[in-house]
Amino acid sequence: MACRITELVIDTADPERLAAFWSEVLGYVELGREDDGTIEIGPPDAGFGGLQPTLVLSASSEPRKGKLPLHIDVNATDRDQDAELERLLALGARHVDIGQTGEESWYPLADPEGNEFCLLRSRVQPVG
Repeated sequence: MACRITELVIDTADPERLAAFWSEVLGYVELGREDDGTIEIGPPDAGFGGLQPTLVLSASSEPRKGKLPLHIDVNATDRDQDAELERLLALGARHVDIGQTGEESWYPLADPEGNEFCLLRSRVQPVG
């Protein structure tokens, strides 16, 4: 293996808000903060360089221009898809229309800042 993804960097108007949201979604904890407001979150007891990538929420005042070319897919680890959907909506996710037909096995959602992500159907084993 030559490389693996260790971090995903997301530009955000409100790093605190997105760090709180994604920490709840993924079971992550805060790993560090920078003076510019950037917050890094990741798996507890693993941190940077572990099996799962960390998220770096970088403060930015640049307006977003259209749909992001990359999005995150998530799978529940301890409940079915419908129960996980309800949990994500309660945390602040919202449904988005990306042209789906209604026959898809996933739910297109957006985080509190409108970044698209999908909740897939399969349940996966937790890492650790």
